[in-house]
Amino acid sequence: MSMSRIILAVSVIASMFHAGCTGQAAATAATAAAPVTDAATAASIERTLAGDHRSAANRARDAYRHPKETLTFFGLRQNMTVIEVWPGGGGWYTEILAPVLRDKGRYIAASWDPKSESKYVQDNLKVYAEKLASRPDLYGKATVVALQHPDELKPVPDGSADMVLTFRNLHNWMSRDAAEPMLAAMLRALKPGGILGMVEHRASNSEPQDPRARSGYVREDHAVALAKAAGFELIGRSDANANPKDIKNHPDGVWSLPPTFRGGDVNREHYAAIGESDRFTLRFRKPL
Repeated sequence: MSMSRIILAVSVIASMFHAGCTGQAAATAATAAAPVTDAATAASIERTLAGDHRSAANRARDAYRHPKETLTFFGLRQNMTVIEVWPGGGGWYTEILAPVLRDKGRYIAASWDPKSESKYVQDNLKVYAEKLASRPDLYGKATVVALQHPDELKPVPDGSADMVLTFRNLHNWMSRDAAEPMLAAMLRALKPGGILGMVEHRASNSEPQDPRARSGYVREDHAVALAKAAGFELIGRSDANANPKDIKNHPDGVWSLPPTFRGGDVNREHYAAIGESDRFTLRFRKPL
């Protein structure tokens, strides 16, 4: 065999080896992207959902918020460090996440800026603190930090969280021109390969996106574009929180529906029959 043919053969073999390695890496990445909620975590979620610490009103919302299906889709595991962004004064998901993560993981509530002069913020921070203090057996290991544009955008050391979760918050950030910096802060907080789980009221694709999201609804493609612009990769979608009854043309936007019923008794039965809003559920990853 001539020298040129030997070189060509070696080159072909090297290319095949490289292609095989690339394919193996791609398969590994695809496997890593799949949700891996283990059986023990799933069982812990079920026990927590049935716990006596949850009020009847909060339990009733399980039918619309689908916490087990949602957290399983995101790939929650008991040993993770998980940040929930803006849990609100009521801490609906805190009741689930903090007990599940208490023994083997870490639950961090990234709430509003305690220096805020907003009465709404201060009142809800107080209510949330009282909630955590009411059950130290469940919430005693929870950590509360600040994450709010423009002054508090580093809630934890960079690259220290396994998962960041946000439930129906994106429209609030859009209304304050804060979506981009908030998403960038979440990306920094995550480890490489870390997961961002997002649930939001889903706007109709037939209507243009209001940059301020004043109805509370956000187009799914717009949310994906914002997350990608921040540096995230979209790796999954779920219809766990979809509601086809919600036609999204309500006079008070999403707040016409339960649990808010902003219109009071006006058409209340109609909105109650619709139920809570149609929502998209997205799973993003910080690039490896």
